[in-house]
Amino acid sequence: MEPIDIVGIGNALVDQEFEVTDEFLQQHQIEKGMMTLIEDADQERLIAELANRGELKKQSGGGSAANSLVGFAQFGGKAFYCCKVADDEAGKFYCEDLEAVGITTNTGSQKHEGKTGRCLVMVTPDAERTMRTYLGITADLSVAELDEAAIARAEYLYIEGYLVTSPIALEAIARAKEIARANGTKIAMTCSDPAMVKYFGDGIEAILDGGVDVMFCNQEEARILTGTDDVQEAMQLLQQRAHLVAITLGKDGALLGDGSRQVAVPGVKVKAVDTNGAGDMFAGAMMYGITRGYSLAACGLLASHAAAEVVSNFGPRLSPDRQQQLLIRLQHQPEFAG
Repeated sequence: MEPIDIVGIGNALVDQEFEVTDEFLQQHQIEKGMMTLIEDADQERLIAELANRGELKKQSGGGSAANSLVGFAQFGGKAFYCCKVADDEAGKFYCEDLEAVGITTNTGSQKHEGKTGRCLVMVTPDAERTMRTYLGITADLSVAELDEAAIARAEYLYIEGYLVTSPIALEAIARAKEIARANGTKIAMTCSDPAMVKYFGDGIEAILDGGVDVMFCNQEEARILTGTDDVQEAMQLLQQRAHLVAITLGKDGALLGDGSRQVAVPGVKVKAVDTNGAGDMFAGAMMYGITRGYSLAACGLLASHAAAEVVSNFGPRLSPDRQQQLLIRLQHQPEFAG
C-alpha cells in the first residue's frame, strides 16, 4: 500500500464566493468575520439576492480541512480525506475537485440521498470573509465515514474544528483519535474559526483531550481558549495541550512554539483581496514542512508566504504551478539551509 502523510477528517462543502459591502452585512444582521450555520432555504435566499447584485467570484470544493489538504497535496504531499457528500451534482463536483489534485477520498462507494453542503462566502472591501454555511449531508458525518486502515497507516490525522457543531461528528473524532493513538499516528487539529471556540468550546476541548501533536489557531481563537490577550502567555498555556503550536497573527505573521523554542514568523506584505482560506493554507503548507523534516523556521516561512499568496487572490486555493514556484523560490532562503 502507498504511504499516506495525512488523513483529514472534515466537512465537505462547495464554496461560493461573492463580494459584498459592510452595509449588506449590517442590513442582513450578519456578524462580520464569523461562520454561522443556517438552513438551506435561508442560504438560497441570500445567494439569489447576491446573484442579482453582482458576479459569483469563484466556486470550488471547500471545507477547512479539505482546503488545507489541497495546499498540502499541491506542494507534493500524499493526502486522504474522510468526508460525506450526497449523490448529487455538487457531490460529484466536490469529489472530482479533490481527486484532480491527487487527494484520495472515502467517497467512492457513497450513494447518499440528500444535499451536499454549501458555504456562502461573503468578502468585504477590507478582504475579510464572512460565511453562512448550510451543512447538508456533511452534518451527518459519522464513524461510518472513517477509513480506519488509512488512519492507521498515516503519519498524521488532521482534525477540522468545524466538526464540533455535530455530536455524531465528535463521536467520529473520538474514534479516529483512538485509532491514531493505537497505531502511532500523530494528531494535528485546527480550531478553524473563532465561532467554534466561542460557541462550541466543549467540542474543541474534546478534540484536545489527551493532548495533540500539532495545533493551529489564530490570535482570537487563542485568546478565547486561554483567556489572555498576551500572545506569549497564550502560547505557554496552549503548549500544555499540544507539542507544537502555531498561532497565526494575520498580516503580522505567526508565532510558533514546540516546547523547546519559539519562532516569530514575520508577515508578508501583500495587497489583500480575500482572506478566505488563509489559515487553511497556512496549516497545509506548515504540515508539508513538518512531514518533510523542515526546521521550525522553514515551516513558518513557507506557511506565511503561502497564506500571503492566498489572500492576494480570490478563493481559498492556489494553482499547483504557483505553489511549486513558491516552494522553489523559498528553498534558497537561509531558513532552509541544513
